[in-house]
Amino acid sequence: MSNKTFDQLLKESVAIHGHLCPGQVLGVRLAMHGLDLLGIEDPKGKDRKRLMVFVEIDRCATDAIQSVTGCSLGKRTLKWMDYGVMAATFLDLEKGKAVRIVAREEAREIAAQKFPEIENKYKRQLEAYKVMDDSELFSVHEVKVEVPEADMPGRPGRRVQCQECGDWVQDYRDVQRDGKTLCRACAHGGYYQVISKGRS
Repeated sequence: MSNKTFDQLLKESVAIHGHLCPGQVLGVRLAMHGLDLLGIEDPKGKDRKRLMVFVEIDRCATDAIQSVTGCSLGKRTLKWMDYGVMAATFLDLEKGKAVRIVAREEAREIAAQKFPEIENKYKRQLEAYKVMDDSELFSVHEVKVEVPEADMPGRPGRRVQCQECGDWVQDYRDVQRDGKTLCRACAHGGYYQVISKGRS
């Protein structure tokens, strides 16, 4: 892990996220623990090409994990797995070693025991998560993660045009159907519905 302290990393994360909350504290601690377990000392510098992180929830902690690790969607080193679990997997691409870290639900109760004088549960969690042991906050599993070539960082391996809507599709996300090359929205239905065609 880098020579930055927890307080420095938390301050940087809060600046990106916009406010201090228990999720920020938890995310910073989780990311620091993952980096330590993999022996990654400089995730934004010399070790940046070694690390890929899979986050399982789109909540506050994910911003903290991105802030600490330097991994991002744009760099293709941060992958969002929509599982709804407060967990992240840290993968060392060089060594093939991976650890999945899950926030323990029991941490909430431990927080209440450690700071019973703080009535507001969010403030209580915020303070407790700063000082609790990693073993109280997280469960850790060594896992195996295989990343397809199409999901690796780097230049797009392929870029093709959808024969239905004309959009250009990168990174092997196209779908072959009835002899046509289609984008996923045309093949399976998109999250949006076209109301009017934009101007060219």
